[in-house]
Amino acid sequence: MRRGWTKNLPLIPASARSFLRPLRALASLAGSITALVQRESRSLAQGFAANLASSLGDLFAGAVLGSITGRLEALPGLLILIPPAIGMRGNIFAAMGSRLGTALHLGAFEPALRRGAVLGDNVSAATVNTLVLSVAMAPMARIACVAFGVTAISTVDFMVISVVGGVLASAVLLVITVFIAIVSARKGWDLDYVSPPLVTFIGDVVTLPSLVVASYLARIPYVTPLVATAVLFSACAVVAWELWHANARARRIVKESIPVLVLAAIVDIVAGVTLDKRVETFLVFPAFLVMLPAFLEDSGSLGSMLAARLSSRLHAGIISPSPYPLEALPEFALLFILSIPVYLILGVSSSVVSAVIGAESPGVLAMLGITLGAGLLATIFAAVVAYYGAIASYRIGLDPDNHGTPLVTSSMDVAASVALIVVLALAGYARL
Repeated sequence: MRRGWTKNLPLIPASARSFLRPLRALASLAGSITALVQRESRSLAQGFAANLASSLGDLFAGAVLGSITGRLEALPGLLILIPPAIGMRGNIFAAMGSRLGTALHLGAFEPALRRGAVLGDNVSAATVNTLVLSVAMAPMARIACVAFGVTAISTVDFMVISVVGGVLASAVLLVITVFIAIVSARKGWDLDYVSPPLVTFIGDVVTLPSLVVASYLARIPYVTPLVATAVLFSACAVVAWELWHANARARRIVKESIPVLVLAAIVDIVAGVTLDKRVETFLVFPAFLVMLPAFLEDSGSLGSMLAARLSSRLHAGIISPSPYPLEALPEFALLFILSIPVYLILGVSSSVVSAVIGAESPGVLAMLGITLGAGLLATIFAAVVAYYGAIASYRIGLDPDNHGTPLVTSSMDVAASVALIVVLALAGYARL
């Protein structure tokens, strides 16, 4: 039928024709979304594959967390350090991937680790950011414990766990991030979609076991203070060396990154306190602990993917930094399309892993409802934070690649934690 067909049917009352207009609008919207999915099918496939690998692999971290309830009881306050420690790895290295993705889009990327090259300068900046944040998180975690009345281990214990665990995990993640960037450049992959979920997933997988290993250096008389002193002075020496030899680009990355990374760490610690104050819920059903790292990671990686794409499009002039996100609506639609199967798969897979390791679970259907409901709430928040964080950074002359990912992932740790607690409370498993 030709356009305007309702005007050519006089037998249809005017009220009926007015009723059909919203249907035509919905049909037009459905057609636009279908065209968008077809146009972005390659990026969606890459993003879904990366998120699927991330979500399934991240359940290894969940299995570790679900099986260390003894360590959580022996080291009170350790759960508070887990979100910022995991989040820091994603914030630093996913932001690095976002910067490298922008360099790829602009044709400025070269696979060289020397100083002055994009990749080499990012490696130097990531090293400095890792050491500075690992040291800073120890006193911040202790202060949060005192402020919120949480019984916890000492600052020295936090220092050893944070720095030793952080260095072990970051060494692995740095190599992986560089490898992903080089392979993406050679194979023509969309690094904005591939890097955030893979980097944050690997960060979760290596960080949690690294923290557990480092935790065995805590609460040892004489040994723990000596280790804390050694790692503190070593970190300061490496940071001073790197900054002394860094060029303008590396210095700018560090200068712009440290404030937002510290803010992100504070926000992540709040997420840790939120979870720690309801730790009894997770101990009753350890399946929630199995699901927790993957749920936080999926929420953060989905938001990071959106932040990375928005940053690339701002740099390329495809979208403008408008307070009204009309030009970004297609990106929002892609985010929601991608999020639904991710959270559904997480609900099923976390139930399976829980059954394998013998962690008590409320059942598959309950897990599906919890992950999907909390996930959709978290995704709405991710879209808002990613967009306004990117345009705010761009408008004041800062690089959105340095601020978008840390802002989103840290915010998502809190938002996802709150969304999870809300849905668990609505389902009768937790208190608000």
